[in-house]
Formats: sequence, structure tokens, C-alpha cells
Amino acid sequence: MTRIGQAVILLHAGDREEARNRLREIWSEIGEEGDSLHRCTLAHYMADTQDDPADELAWDLRALNAADGLGEAVRVFYPSLHLSLAADYVKLERPEAARAHLARARAATRALPDDEYGNGVRDAIARLERRLVAEAGPGPRPFPEQSP
Repeated sequence: MTRIGQAVILLHAGDREEARNRLREIWSEIGEEGDSLHRCTLAHYMADTQDDPADELAWDLRALNAADGLGEAVRVFYPSLHLSLAADYVKLERPEAARAHLARARAATRALPDDEYGNGVRDAIARLERRLVAEAGPGPRPFPEQSP
């Protein structure tokens, strides 16, 4: 986890390529059968280093798959994981899939703490929901919580 964290620091500092290289090296060590928490964390951040939206989606799906193997202990991860997948589908111009993952993200927010992290994830979900509503134009609203 320390090495993953170091790569994430590089990512947040703007060095996506070096972060991607380091995360790829760690992934080659732990692989598809490695510790689920490590795979989930690494794949979640590896997605953010990708230039191609399809590759980003593939890594985010790996992260969700790894989280599914962790059980109840990681419920707090699901809003962010589904939000990432929704954003991937927006980039790939698949709004229905994006809406489905946003609905899952919204439903999973019950697990979020009432703190800066939790509020940030909730705000990001709301922003992406508003964006999808605006892009859909007039007509039925795609999210139940936005109904009158």
C-alpha cells in the first residue's frame, strides 16, 4: 500500500506517466489473483492514469470486481467506484450506463461518512447527475431523486 500511495502522490502532482509506470509495475507483482484490497486500490488509481477512456473503464471495472471480493468492509468505496464508472461511460458516450452507475453510487452513499471525503463524493455525484440531465435536454428526468 505504501508503494501504491507513493504512485498516487505522483499522480496528484501531475506526473501521470510515472504514476502509471509505477502502478503497472506493482500490478505485475500482485496480478489478478493478489490481495483484493491492493487490487481494488491500485486499479482505482490506475484508471486515473489512462489516456484512453476504454482503458480507464477496464481499470475501474477491475477495481469494482476486486471490491466485490472484500465484502462489507469496503462499503465506503462503492460510491466512488460507481461514480468513476459513470464518468467513464460519459466519456464513452454511453449515458444510460452512466445513469445506471450514478444510481448505484447515489444508493451507496449511505455508507459514506459525514466528513470532507463523504461530502466530496456526494457533491461529485450531484455534479455528474446535473451534467447528464443538462445533456439529455427536455423530457423525463433520468434520476428519481430529481422528480417533483
